[in-house]
Amino acid sequence: MILAVVQGPTLKRDILSRYERDDAGNSIIDVAAARVENLYNDFDKSAPYIRRDLDGDLAEYLTGCARELGKAPFVIRFTLVTAPDKRNLSRIRRSLKSYFQYCADLEGRKIYAMARRSAIFLAIGLAILLAISWLDRQLGPDRSIAANVFGEGLTIVAWISLWEALATFLVEWVPQRRNVSLYRRLAHASLVFRVAPQGEAER
Repeated sequence: MILAVVQGPTLKRDILSRYERDDAGNSIIDVAAARVENLYNDFDKSAPYIRRDLDGDLAEYLTGCARELGKAPFVIRFTLVTAPDKRNLSRIRRSLKSYFQYCADLEGRKIYAMARRSAIFLAIGLAILLAISWLDRQLGPDRSIAANVFGEGLTIVAWISLWEALATFLVEWVPQRRNVSLYRRLAHASLVFRVAPQGEAER
């Protein structure tokens, strides 16, 4: 079981004071685990290979801490009962980098899909407005009630489409860009390892 401890008050104004600092002034995100294996989540063990990924609680904890720290520099410190060998050290570094880089890439694809969706709505809205303008010129002032109702309906549809394009971009762009930046920071975060006194990681 992973124990991830952040000390201090929980008031928003005291967020940074909840984290220990290293000699360089970086906030320390502390992670304690009894074994290296506790940092991973094993999926289908009956498969020809065992797909290993970061433990879900660990990934959520790291993401939450990084989000909480905002732009403040940080390092991730792993406290383990026994010192990991070079193979496990390399595995942990590689796993964190690949996992959060994948998350950043996934958010990037979401941004692309969002931008594409906004562009489609924008194109539809502009096309309808141009069509309405053309019809107005063709029909002139002497139009039937049905033509007027149809034209008003198309105008509403056009503005809804334009609003959807703008709203989608404004609502989704900023948080998704923040997520990309957050995941990239985690992917390239400095990792520190230390050995805990006997039993400390199990408290």
